[in-house]
Amino acid sequence: MLIFLLNPSSLQYPEDSAGSIMTTEYVTLKKAMTVKQAMNHIKEIGIHKETIYTCYVTENKRLMGIVTAKSLMTSDDDENITNLMNTNIISVHTHTDQEQVAHLFRKYDLIAMPVLDSDGCLVGIVTFDDAMDVMVDETNEDISRMAAMEPNEKTYFETTVWQQAKHRILWLLVLMFSATITGSIITRYENAFSAVPLLVSFIPMLMDTGGNCGSQSSTLIIRGLALGEIHFKEIFKVMFKEFRISLIVGSILAVANGLRIFIQYQNFNIAIVVALSLMVVVIIAKFIGCILPLFANKFGVDPAIMASPLITTIVDTCSILVYFNIAVHIFNIVV
Repeated sequence: MLIFLLNPSSLQYPEDSAGSIMTTEYVTLKKAMTVKQAMNHIKEIGIHKETIYTCYVTENKRLMGIVTAKSLMTSDDDENITNLMNTNIISVHTHTDQEQVAHLFRKYDLIAMPVLDSDGCLVGIVTFDDAMDVMVDETNEDISRMAAMEPNEKTYFETTVWQQAKHRILWLLVLMFSATITGSIITRYENAFSAVPLLVSFIPMLMDTGGNCGSQSSTLIIRGLALGEIHFKEIFKVMFKEFRISLIVGSILAVANGLRIFIQYQNFNIAIVVALSLMVVVIIAKFIGCILPLFANKFGVDPAIMASPLITTIVDTCSILVYFNIAVHIFNIVV
């Protein structure tokens, strides 16, 4: 029979916090110790600790510094711990979000990280393997949401057919009903494609291109947010960069498709309509793709929710509006 013991100290902290994933099994040293005394202390208690590669120098439970096993093993026996300890400590508090903890591990290549309480006392450590588990869980959650599915902790084959369907159906319903807006817009412009039936054939290309452009931007922004490379205060900087990107991308796509359509159909007006629409759609899609994840993150919503499916649906609606408005004006069609 297997008996699993929970760490009682972790139960008093909120779920998904540093306190909930920390361990209290760590090595503490005193400033007055010599290297020899510290090594003997580690040999005595180290077998029961989570890690001995990083030891923590404390005084009245307050963290004063850290000493690595490498420093201890490469120093003279009579060297004082005070001379070896590093006081430039990267730490977190018990209520720090575990995703932020994982980000710090990734940023500073840490093996373990001390966890302090509200009084600044050392109460535990988070180890690298625990941080890796958090990274994996957060990545799986983001991938699920980017695919318009509810996150699921079970593996694919452990999840029943009903559970899989339940995790997928909500977002599919939302996206399906939101897509009816696009259908309503197309119906409104019946006169346009009745007058120029060829216009209809370019709708899928415009919608797909806009959706792909929006997805590209959102993916890069979500990645930047996850890695701490992008912050909400830089929103105008991000928008300006995406605008310049959209001008380059949109110009190339517009010229390529405009020439193709003119050569294939010998119709200059349609070529202009599609080229101009592509240009505007790419700009709008890039803006939507970068802005929505930033606002989602600002208001505490997972930015992954604003990924491909939702952005594609919004961009589809904008694409149809832009396309038919340009067509109506160039062909002088009365709607």
